Amino acid sequence: MSTTNFIKTLAVLFFIKTSIIVFAQNDLKFPVQADARLYKIAKAPSADRLEKDIRKLAGFGTRHTLSDTTSETRGIGAARRWIKSEFDNIAADCNGCLEVSFQKSLVPAEGNRRIPEDTWVVNVLAVQRGALYPDRYVIMSGDIDSRVSDPLNGTSDSPGANDNASGMAGTIEAARILSKYQFPTSIIYVGLSGEEQGLFGGKHMAKVAKEEGWDIVGILNNDMIGNIHGIDGVIDNTTFRVFSEANPPDLDERSRIWQRFYGGEVDGPSRQLARYVDKLTDQYCTNLDAIMIYRLDRFGRGGHHRPFNDEGFTGVRIMETHENYNRQHQDLRTEDGIEYGDVIEGVDFDYCAKLTGVNTITLAALAWAPPPPNLVMIGGAVRPSTELQWKKIDDPNVMGYKIYWRDTTSPQWQYSRYVGDVDHFSLENIVVDNFLFGVATVGKDGNESLVVFPTSLIPRRRN
Repeated sequence: MSTTNFIKTLAVLFFIKTSIIVFAQNDLKFPVQADARLYKIAKAPSADRLEKDIRKLAGFGTRHTLSDTTSETRGIGAARRWIKSEFDNIAADCNGCLEVSFQKSLVPAEGNRRIPEDTWVVNVLAVQRGALYPDRYVIMSGDIDSRVSDPLNGTSDSPGANDNASGMAGTIEAARILSKYQFPTSIIYVGLSGEEQGLFGGKHMAKVAKEEGWDIVGILNNDMIGNIHGIDGVIDNTTFRVFSEANPPDLDERSRIWQRFYGGEVDGPSRQLARYVDKLTDQYCTNLDAIMIYRLDRFGRGGHHRPFNDEGFTGVRIMETHENYNRQHQDLRTEDGIEYGDVIEGVDFDYCAKLTGVNTITLAALAWAPPPPNLVMIGGAVRPSTELQWKKIDDPNVMGYKIYWRDTTSPQWQYSRYVGDVDHFSLENIVVDNFLFGVATVGKDGNESLVVFPTSLIPRRRN
């Protein structure tokens, strides 16, 4: 070996040894960047199975809340019994991994203009119980009921193929797929009733959850996930919308003061869930983009995530980008050459499968991820660096924590740094004035919790 080569060899060996020493000193193991299971889950929804289920639901003639409840072939009673039977079949295939039940509430006519007589509103629930956190829930919902032009008409044909057999079929399909896996956190697949009459199914479930102290990570309300032909003339099967409110409606005075001086006006839990959906879609789905809408729901309208938001729970609405109002809440008819009515021909089953895939990866990622950090605090005023502090989670699946930050005008987190299994960290030369910050828990499989925005200041240390 020549002298030159010998010197080069020594230099390489020294570099390797030095790198090993530095790595050992840092002692920082990095999480995997992707969970391979989620790529598979994203593609698992079947357009053929969804079409079959949507046709079945539309085939009940009407699923209006006031429709027949005793017939075996027509009306909302037959529809909800069929949905329960599908959940029961899935449970049988997974050795009883789903707890299937009806959830009833009696809605009085008094004070409810769309309920002419006292009416039972019945939800259908399937709970896939988590191994580590059985009382902690991630929820996906679809609506059972449908309607025509007159909200009190419970007899005319109302197929409700897109609104909302598509969301209900997607929920059933998600149960089929995810029941093949095990999770630390529980998943609830639910068909909610009474949506068109006043969100009654969601109101009852949210009230029960609040009274019983459910720990709800988030609810994904799927309402119309099958239409790609918009009333605006646009045909689009590559985007969808995620509606989320900025903050819970019951913010206390301390929270309002905090937001005024330290930020967080657009960083409530539901907005973080919307960002989570967007991030997962970018990573695990192809030719599909989430459009975050900074609004509780469509202009002047509502959906079944709202009752959960009203009770302080995290929730978003997932739906198509371009609606077609000729196919919503319409009597079946043709006028001036325009066909009205929510019929099966208005559903794109491949698109429905893509949006169902978005739901399944979001449910799975959240159910596999450890809980978010507690008591996230921040400091850094009149200093060149930003300091974050939090209370660590006692969970065997935790690998560490990741700090996120973004420009104050950016809708999505732009920057991140994995900092290991610590309870505080200082971002050197990142000025707190210029960014917004958050912290997420990272699991050993790479799945992360929702990002938590800091809501208090780090106490000043006394000299």
